[in-house]
Amino acid sequence: MSVHRVVALVLPPQSTFELACAAEVFGVSRPGLPARYDFEVCAERRGSVSTLAGYHMAVDQGLSALAAADTVVIPGWQHSGQPAPPAVIDALRQAHRRGARVVAICSGAFLLAQAGLLDHRRATTHWRMAAELADRFPDVQVEPDTLYIDLGDVATSAGSAAGIDLCLHLVRADHGAAYAAQIARHMIMPPHREGGQLQYATHASTDRLPDSLAPVLDWAAERLHEPLTVDDLAARARVSTRTLARRFADQLGVSPGRWLLRQRVTAAQALLEESDLPVETIATRVGLSSATNLRRHFHSMVHTTPATYRRSFGRHR
Repeated sequence: MSVHRVVALVLPPQSTFELACAAEVFGVSRPGLPARYDFEVCAERRGSVSTLAGYHMAVDQGLSALAAADTVVIPGWQHSGQPAPPAVIDALRQAHRRGARVVAICSGAFLLAQAGLLDHRRATTHWRMAAELADRFPDVQVEPDTLYIDLGDVATSAGSAAGIDLCLHLVRADHGAAYAAQIARHMIMPPHREGGQLQYATHASTDRLPDSLAPVLDWAAERLHEPLTVDDLAARARVSTRTLARRFADQLGVSPGRWLLRQRVTAAQALLEESDLPVETIATRVGLSSATNLRRHFHSMVHTTPATYRRSFGRHR
């Protein structure tokens, strides 16, 4: 299997966290996990690049590095209100034209918009910047309540940690859910977060932090093979189903039923990748009762069939 080349284009002053999101997912060698990405950093010009953290970093590659990239990542752009350097815009357009996937984290969406890569297309950015993006680029269909949007050739994410969500999603798309889950496990991160970003926006008043759902989520994740229902989750949390639904909406931005279904489908993905079990057996193990039920929900969430998914990501591919 050929190694996928990811190149992050840094722009001064560079956000160290957003760059680290891409570097941690695509650039770290992990024991027992095959390396399927080659990660590099480039800038408009080689040399010293300032960061928001108060230090400079040495970048050895110029824009020519984008010519061989399979994926180009823009890990934020602090001067989003200003015209981008023409050489940067031209290099991005050239990379996209030759087939590279172009990915923007947070304010990096403004750079993609200036390059015209988001015209008449869906995109997102940090919720604080969504209105500005929509106002400055009216041809862009801005979705402010989305953690990330992947259009295949172009992808955008909300702010900060949503960059990790997007990068892990891209790994799932490239190499399957099990491989992405292994990376997430090393990072002590959930492999997939449900809901949108507005659940993290500042609310007018908050009397107290909501009771954490973590114990209930952990309990349910260990019992996916059982016929769990929303009533079961509410009973475990010792609250009414209405209160449970409100807590899921506040903390995860999704309903309890939707969260539970996503866990079952994700578990099915891992079994399709890592085992030769029949689809009927997998359906039973993840609590979806029948192969027909699994196929229906799997297609709705993954947009393909279990058989096709196994051929693409199974251990015998």
